[in-house]
Amino acid sequence: MHSKALAPEYQGALTKMSVNSSLTDVLAEGVRHLREAELSGSPQEVARCGLAVAEAHRRLGNVAEADRAWKASYRSARSAGDLGAMAWALWSGGTLARQRGELRLAFRLLGLAADMGKRGGDIVARGYSLAGLAETGRIQGDYRTVAALHEQLLAEARARGEARHTVWALEGIAQIHRNTGSLDTALAMFEEAAELAGNADDRRGRAWALRGMADIISLRDDPERALALLAEAELTCREMNLSSALAYNHKMRANVLFRAHRYEEARGMYEEALAEFRAMTEPRGQALARLGLVKSLARLGRDRSETAADLHELRRTLDRIGLLNARDMVDKAYAELGVAPVDGDTDGES
Repeated sequence: MHSKALAPEYQGALTKMSVNSSLTDVLAEGVRHLREAELSGSPQEVARCGLAVAEAHRRLGNVAEADRAWKASYRSARSAGDLGAMAWALWSGGTLARQRGELRLAFRLLGLAADMGKRGGDIVARGYSLAGLAETGRIQGDYRTVAALHEQLLAEARARGEARHTVWALEGIAQIHRNTGSLDTALAMFEEAAELAGNADDRRGRAWALRGMADIISLRDDPERALALLAEAELTCREMNLSSALAYNHKMRANVLFRAHRYEEARGMYEEALAEFRAMTEPRGQALARLGLVKSLARLGRDRSETAADLHELRRTLDRIGLLNARDMVDKAYAELGVAPVDGDTDGES
């Protein structure tokens, strides 16, 4: 039996904030309570309220503000000697680093957060930090290393009845199955995640699950159903001001349109997603949207040499971010578009 979804990152005076609260509301309340905590002279409360401020800024795409907020939260937690609050601040910083494409920094901060959560006896902070490590590895493409950790975290979340973390783990494992070709298994897990998120009133988790379902359904040549699922998810993203989720929703919409050979529509949607990723300084999203844009332009008759040059640059960008499957992604694009690689793209360089 799973409980209703909770938001443990909203702490201190913000514990009553819902997981479905608009991020602008979370930010406003966080800033208000943070000022009150600063006036009261309680570093522990400053740390806890500052965490909500950091997370609201991060999810809204305010990267510089999020960076300042999590570091300030960590300093306050350290001055209070609160290991749990320190773990949460490090988790926020590590999650921000992953969002910015700084995967090495993300691994380091999330590892520190997991250790700090264990030392401080905060099992939720430790669980979220381990989940962050698993997600970072999955995004990087290191499926073999992180698949077992995903399964472990899913079992722990089910045992504790934590709906939100169960949904997260199901979606992560589903994505691994999708990327390794087990589409039936992936779809079933995304569907389970969507149903569980709906029952637990986890609107954010359901929006991500619908995106995963749409991806696989479009691969099975049902673009209209896929677009309908994305439209449903987009409503949630807009109502909750989920900037990153909305950008990835738009990129997936572009993917669906591209697969349906609607290249002009896909081009416009990739451009929209690219602008959204740029606004929040999310390099991984930018690179993936650019890849889709390059492919769309190629299908619309762009010069092959320009396409090859862009693919060469994208390979270097994806390698620099640290995505292990970057070479495969670009190689598939070369083959799909019938474009010859730029010299050096097939010589085994890393």
